[in-house]
Amino acid sequence: MLAVELLLFEWKPRSFIPVAVSACVAISWRPLLFGSGPLFPTHFQIDFPWWGILLCAGVGIIAGLQSGLLTTLLYKIEDLFERLPIHWMWWPALGGLAVGLGGLIEPRALGVGYDVIEGLLKNSLPTSTVGAILLVKATIWLIALSSGTSGGVLAPLLILGGALGWLTGLVLPGDPGFWALLGMAAMMGGTMRAPLTGTFFAIEITGDLNTLIPLLAATVAAYAVTVLLLRRSILTEKIARRGQHISREYGVDPFEFARARDIMVSTVDTLPATMSVTEVCAHFAAADDSHRTYPVVNEAGALVGMVSRADALRWQRGPDIGADILADKVSDTAIPIGHPDDTVGHIADIMIATDVARIPITDPLLGTLVGLVTRKDLLRLRQSHKST
Repeated sequence: MLAVELLLFEWKPRSFIPVAVSACVAISWRPLLFGSGPLFPTHFQIDFPWWGILLCAGVGIIAGLQSGLLTTLLYKIEDLFERLPIHWMWWPALGGLAVGLGGLIEPRALGVGYDVIEGLLKNSLPTSTVGAILLVKATIWLIALSSGTSGGVLAPLLILGGALGWLTGLVLPGDPGFWALLGMAAMMGGTMRAPLTGTFFAIEITGDLNTLIPLLAATVAAYAVTVLLLRRSILTEKIARRGQHISREYGVDPFEFARARDIMVSTVDTLPATMSVTEVCAHFAAADDSHRTYPVVNEAGALVGMVSRADALRWQRGPDIGADILADKVSDTAIPIGHPDDTVGHIADIMIATDVARIPITDPLLGTLVGLVTRKDLLRLRQSHKST
């Protein structure tokens, strides 16, 4: 789920299958290296009334607000570093100094923090220690990342979310360790914009399936809060600041779902195939509001060809056109056409391949003209999809 929600920006077999195979290989190797049990085995007794799920969502909202605050502070501090009148190579030194000072205040704020996570889940840390870890860890983590000092994101998010969840759990029913677990998952899911990853990650490290529904409520609530507060996640904001646009949603391509019949102009202005070339040239010269290109149809309404204003100008400069009719001029030209059931993506491909801006749509059996698709129609479809 981490790869699907965070790393892969598409849901396709070419991306999902290799990730799934990698996960299976890793799971197969894990018992040989770390054992088969969960990292932090727990089993919480959840005996809440029906409104208990609202408390879980409330913890998720608190974690979402915490996530938004930390993400905002992170890049505010990074901006402050950029304003310092010193070379950027000194920034990590300042970050390291802050980490060291924080370690003097609360040594448990240093390191990977697995002991802190276990202490929060098993409810073995005093309140003063949890409060100190929350404040010191948040401070040194923000300064370290902002300065460019090497540091991670996953374990700090679990510690920060777990600490706040644990403190919140002191005034809520049940074991504070349970609320710490919800805070960890919600903090991870909201900050990384990966609620399912946060949910399954919490279940995997504890092995407690009973917490599935509370975890979902908390992570989804945190995710909703961060989406409303922040345009981007803590991970994609830095990439965006470097000028790279990152899409965080699985989008539906309207060109592959809409059909030509959905966007085509059904009432098409045409020119008869029996029209003389002289009349065609006069038509383009006289009509100020005439189209640049017209489909040419015969008496049965079947498409014969396309004629453009450029064609009329070229015929005027050529030799005596005499009594030539339009059918004689356009019948030998290849006509790119589409059909009503063709996808809009296919019509767009025809436009690109033939370098034309208007594709006539014909009945596949009779060959009669039933509509016309222009580039403007494609743009309208895209605009209507973005506005919904």
